[in-house]
Amino acid sequence: MKINRSARGSITSIAGWGFKETTAKARNFADKKNLPYLSFEDGFLRSLGLGVQGAVQHTLIVDYSGIYYNSFQVSDLETNIHSSITLSDAELKRSANCISGLRSNRLSKYNSAPEKAISIPERNRAVLVVDQTFGDASIEYGLASADSFKAMLEAAISENFEAEILVKIHPDVLAGKKQGHLLEAAREYDCRILAEDINPWSVLDVVDHVYVVTSQLGFEGLLAGKKVTCFGMPFYAGWGLTDDRQVCERRGVSRTLEQVFYAAYIQYCRYINPYTGVRCELEDTIRLISTQKKHLERHRGNWSVLGFSKWKKRFIPDFLGMGASVRFVDKPEEVSKQVASGDNLLVWSSRVSAAQEVLCANNGLKMWRMEDGFLRSVGLGADLVRPLSLVIDASGIYYDSSQPSDLENLLNNHNFDSELLLRAAKVREQLVQLRLSKYNVGVTSGLALPTDKRVVLVPGQVETDASIAKGSPVIQTNHALLEAVRSDNPDAFIIYKPHPDVLSGGRYGELSDAASGLYDQLITDISITDLFDVIDEVHTMSSLSGFEALLRNKRVVTYGLPFYAGWGLTEDKLSCERRSRNLTLDQLVAATLILYPIYVEPDSGQVCDIETIIHILHQRQGQVQGPSIKTRLYRAYRSVFEGKR
Repeated sequence: MKINRSARGSITSIAGWGFKETTAKARNFADKKNLPYLSFEDGFLRSLGLGVQGAVQHTLIVDYSGIYYNSFQVSDLETNIHSSITLSDAELKRSANCISGLRSNRLSKYNSAPEKAISIPERNRAVLVVDQTFGDASIEYGLASADSFKAMLEAAISENFEAEILVKIHPDVLAGKKQGHLLEAAREYDCRILAEDINPWSVLDVVDHVYVVTSQLGFEGLLAGKKVTCFGMPFYAGWGLTDDRQVCERRGVSRTLEQVFYAAYIQYCRYINPYTGVRCELEDTIRLISTQKKHLERHRGNWSVLGFSKWKKRFIPDFLGMGASVRFVDKPEEVSKQVASGDNLLVWSSRVSAAQEVLCANNGLKMWRMEDGFLRSVGLGADLVRPLSLVIDASGIYYDSSQPSDLENLLNNHNFDSELLLRAAKVREQLVQLRLSKYNVGVTSGLALPTDKRVVLVPGQVETDASIAKGSPVIQTNHALLEAVRSDNPDAFIIYKPHPDVLSGGRYGELSDAASGLYDQLITDISITDLFDVIDEVHTMSSLSGFEALLRNKRVVTYGLPFYAGWGLTEDKLSCERRSRNLTLDQLVAATLILYPIYVEPDSGQVCDIETIIHILHQRQGQVQGPSIKTRLYRAYRSVFEGKR
């Protein structure tokens, strides 16, 4: 340990990573100088992946008196547990809710291990014995030694002679990368060895008793309602919750699971959103990591990604996640090479063909369609601005009303619980308050409008877009839409706003001069969120602007069949018999913005939740990225020599 001489006079504390040997010099220096030593450690809900693999950290412990795994002296956690007897009913309820959140989302310290079913003969009970790696500091500091592990295994066998003994070995031990304590003994006693990478809850599902020395898996066993026997003195032992084979006289008082959990997970650990740098609460971390874990489980496997541009290839693997093995192919005939039944084929939604569907059927592949999400970016996709959200749909795609999609299935069938609806309401309020939309382009400007007429906004769309071909079977041009709106609303003041991609020259959909008599005012550069402040209603074929208007409690009339039509929230010119449920606005928001899209933080390339993306979009508002020089030159060429359609 080196300390800058010029800084010595201003040092008030010494910090190190726990009580490992590498911090001995730091601790000795603190003792010598009579300075407090602060112990840093990973928290109990650390991350999605492993720290040794570079997974970003969500929680940290800072202990001013010791460290939780050192039972030789008091720690801040032990003090918290002693004082937890004074917790209020509200605090205990919060603790119970967080325990329920960990259980239902099957979260552990690390969360990238896959779920796997473990079969146990019906006539047998199962008992779990947990090994730890050699040199783990929590063993020595937990009143245990290497001998404790064999004693634990022998006790588990003798005390449960009729049970199947499962011994959880660290995968690195079986691979010869690390040394454990129980591998040879487990083989000697003919125990069932679990060495594969597996979610701890998959094991806890099938056992009724857990034996540990000091592993955190013992506390997770308590969370799962299992009996837990400790051969060391982990932080959760000595409080009447566990069967203890060691004694710590400083403890020796009874505490409930909710009290110990509150002291450890809520008071002792500090939480941060690693993608925004903002301090948060345990509930936020549970939500974020559970989002990542669900995505990881859904998209594990082999993926052939067909026909994507070089630009999109840069970010597609991020949206598929760390559990996906991605192979890019440019031609359909390349797909059938090196694939197996059950693998996945990903195609941009507008490029899906019948031939590709036949290809999937012949090879046993699962077809997925990809499209931009609903909170995409600050800037346009046509300008090659990287998206912050995409959707990957296994049934269809949200804008295609001719067939079901994963979003439509969610809206028809999902059971929206009160917690999800409360979250949806908060998301909706944030989007409105922060004035966020899909692209977040346009300038903020005042607008003088008549006060004696209904003000109707007609958002233009890209006429060659698949969302019109598949989602608006009757009216398919901006001109025809304006004609219908004017016919239905002869006395209204109609504002027409062309699509940003059309204004930028990136897509087709510009109106002819003959359409000018169908609207009262043309708006080009004003932000859509500013327009929502001054208009009364939105009339659209299938534009996302209709959904964004619903968020702001505006009347919305649809002339096509966008995903948000047919649920009792809009006035629809067409109908879809498959949509058979009336929804609340927050149910629509929950499915559309929380459950359906995939969000990725662009700097880390890691999957995150909508709350993180809202923060990032808000931070980037006003920093619109425009098209490159190459793109602008191409558009100028196309405009002159090909003409705009």
